[in-house]
Amino acid sequence: MAKTAPFYLIDTHCHLHDLDFPIPPAEALEAAAKNQVQKMIFVGTSPADSLRAKSLANQHQNTFWSYGYHPNEFRGLLSDFEADLKRAKDAGVFDDKNLVAIGEIGLDYHYAGFDRAAQIALLERTLQLAQDLKLPVSFHVRDAFVDFWPIFDNYHLKPSVLHSFSDSKANLAEALNRNLYIGTNGLSTFADLPHPSLDRIILETDAPYLAPKPHRGKPNQPAYIKNIADWAAAYYSTDLESVAKTTTATAETIFALS
Repeated sequence: MAKTAPFYLIDTHCHLHDLDFPIPPAEALEAAAKNQVQKMIFVGTSPADSLRAKSLANQHQNTFWSYGYHPNEFRGLLSDFEADLKRAKDAGVFDDKNLVAIGEIGLDYHYAGFDRAAQIALLERTLQLAQDLKLPVSFHVRDAFVDFWPIFDNYHLKPSVLHSFSDSKANLAEALNRNLYIGTNGLSTFADLPHPSLDRIILETDAPYLAPKPHRGKPNQPAYIKNIADWAAAYYSTDLESVAKTTTATAETIFALS
C-alpha cells in the first residue's frame, strides 16, 4: 500500500488477522487504501494470535504487528506463558522487523469471575518483556486502574498507549502525566468520553469491534479510521488533513513505523 499525498492515516490497533475476522483481509486492505489508511498494526491477544498477526503483517507492505496477551484470554499458568516465550525467542520471533509493540496487555476487572492475581502476574511479566525489548506497549485497562498505576510505575517503558480509553478525567490526567498516549476509536463517535489535546491521541479501530458512526452494528474495519478522523476534525475544530498529519506523526514516532 503506497503512501498518498498530501496525507495518510494509520490504524494503530486492529485484529485483521483474527481467524474469524468477518471480512477477507485482501478486501479490507483494499478498502483501507481507498480511504487513505496506508499503515496498520495487527495486535496480538495471545501467543498463538500474535504469531498469526506476524504472519499477516509479513505478507503485506506497511503492515506491522504486536505480541501480546489480553488479560481476558489468559487461562493457563504463568509457566505455560514462559514456555511460549521461550519458543518464540528460540524461533527469532522478537527479531522480526515488523514487530513494533507489546500488546495488547493489561488488566480487565469488568466481568465477573476474573482472576486478579493471575492478571497481575501476567501483566508484570509482559511489562518486563516490553522493557527488555525496548518496545512500546498497547494497554488494555478496564475497571482496574487502582491496581494498574502502581504496577506501571515499577517499569521503565517507552512512550506507550492506552488502547480504547473510556475512563474518567482523573485517570486521563494520570495517563498523560506518565507520558501515555490515548487510543481513540469508534467509541468517541457515539459516547461522551474525556479527550486530551490532539497531539496526545492516535487513531485506532479495534476492528472488527467498536464500529464508529455511521457504521454501528456492522463489523468494523481499518477503512473506518477515516470516519474516526472526521469525528476528530469536528471535535478539535480543525480539518481532516491536520488530524491525519498530527496523529500519523505521533503513531510513527511511538511505534517507529517506516
